[in-house]
Formats: sequence, structure tokens, C-alpha cells
Amino acid sequence: QVQLVESGGGLVQPGGSLRLSCATSGIAFSINAMGWYRQAPGKQRELVASITLSGMTNYANSVKGRFTISRDNAMKKVYLQMNSLKPEDTAVYYCNTLAYQRPWGQGTQVTVSS
Repeated sequence: QVQLVESGGGLVQPGGSLRLSCATSGIAFSINAMGWYRQAPGKQRELVASITLSGMTNYANSVKGRFTISRDNAMKKVYLQMNSLKPEDTAVYYCNTLAYQRPWGQGTQVTVSS
């Protein structure tokens, strides 16, 4: 069965950094593009970063230059390095396949506040 487990979130001050990890199972990880999504209170879930099976990346304009997505096919994991965090980055962050999402995991909470 498909399982997506996010970790690495926490409370950080503006300008700080966090590295999120996503452990996957039950999917053909190496042939699926992956994405990081986030959902802030009162807002729709949005795609913030994606990475193809070949390593090509895309980012939402709001996070370009600050976030970096990467993947480890051998470990079936995807990561999101978040730098220069802003209060508006506060959200629950989720990972999933990009084109055809599987059931969502629990996500990991990121709170940016002073």
C-alpha cells in the first residue's frame, strides 16, 4: 500500500531554515515526478516545488530562490530545503506524486514566527 511520511517541520524564526524529508513506499518512486505541497489555514493546498524523474525542478514564484527540492531514488525519499523562511511560509507541508496524487500523508507543520 502507498505510504507517504513527512518529517522535519517545526517552529523557526523569520530568516531561518528547515529541511523537510518525505519517506515513500508502495509507489514506483524512480519513475514518478514528485512534489511538495503546502496548505495554510483558510487556503487551498498548493504545489510549491516539483522534481521529475530526471531531476528537473520547478518552483512556485513565492518560493523561488529560497527553497530547493531534491530526491534520492535509492532511498525513495524526497527533500525540501527551505531557507530565508517567511511568516507566509507557515503551513502544513505534504509530499506526493506530481501527476496523479496518492492518498495524502499527515504532513509536517512548519511555523515561521518571531
